[in-house]
Amino acid sequence: MNPEDTKHEPKVQGEGDYDAARRYRRSVEGFIRQNDTEELARAAEPATKAESEELEKAEADGLARKGGSRRVPRRSGPPSA
Repeated sequence: MNPEDTKHEPKVQGEGDYDAARRYRRSVEGFIRQNDTEELARAAEPATKAESEELEKAEADGLARKGGSRRVPRRSGPPSA
């Protein structure tokens, strides 16, 4: 074993890849600062009734394969203790 290998912690990978998480977070924060996310959301809305129905069908198909229903997060007030 190379003595240099014992000086450094092994790089954690997968869900524990802290460097990748930091890079991703910085990238997202930069994107949010540089773009009008409300405008981008409006631009991504379905352009036609048919497109809206197609997206709703795709969501329903995905949920059916997953075996669940759409979960709506609770957003009112602070978390209960």
